[in-house]
Amino acid sequence: MTVLPLQFKNVCYKAPSKATDEAMPLIKDMSFTLEPTKRTVIIGPNGAGKSLLLRLCHGLIQPSDGEIVWAKANAAQHQAMVFQRPVMLRRTAAANIQYALTLNKVPKADQADIIDDVLTKTGLRRHAQTQARVMSFGEQQRLAIARAWALKPEVLFLDEPTASLDPSATHQIEELVNAMHQQGTKIIMTSHDLGQAKRLGDEILFLHRGRLLEHAPAEQFFNLPQNDLAQAFIKGDLLWWKRGEGARKNPKHSR
Repeated sequence: MTVLPLQFKNVCYKAPSKATDEAMPLIKDMSFTLEPTKRTVIIGPNGAGKSLLLRLCHGLIQPSDGEIVWAKANAAQHQAMVFQRPVMLRRTAAANIQYALTLNKVPKADQADIIDDVLTKTGLRRHAQTQARVMSFGEQQRLAIARAWALKPEVLFLDEPTASLDPSATHQIEELVNAMHQQGTKIIMTSHDLGQAKRLGDEILFLHRGRLLEHAPAEQFFNLPQNDLAQAFIKGDLLWWKRGEGARKNPKHSR
């Protein structure tokens, strides 16, 4: 039995405000269902709540209100996450993967083959004994994916996995994401890149100011978005807001 679908039921998340003593709502009354097989891409302007949503999904933070429901109670054992800036341990590339396998109680006799397999798949086999922290940022991101891939997760969360990468490194990461998808891993990722969302997404979640404004198949979303702010975002209009006022857009400027 798979851990999916993942359901959000009127989920809210509040965090203490630096300016006031009141908790500020950052994720607001969010409800949706994510099914297996589809690659889900979460997009929206800076501050929309994309990374927060991913962290709620992965269980790194808990909702203030509402429910997050997986199909299986032990869903945490079947998912992995790659952050925008991956944390590399002070050890070799191979040892970084071995550490994750050991934490997840993978038998030691199986670890060497798994490590060799995922390093080969990610093009990092020649870096097996390289200290992870001296590798390039793109290589570190591939290593983070290899470390996750070694665990054979049913669900992989990726937070802006190609931010600050050049086109070549971005292409390599996207190929790995697609390879994991083809092997049956559910991909849920955030992206600031509309081109990437079109390339990788089967469905799109569009967020603005902590609200889910549109959830649609990718082709439908990019060709005929239903929400006016989603339409403006796709066109490249600036979206902004002032406290106590509605969202605004400026069609004279690009993001």
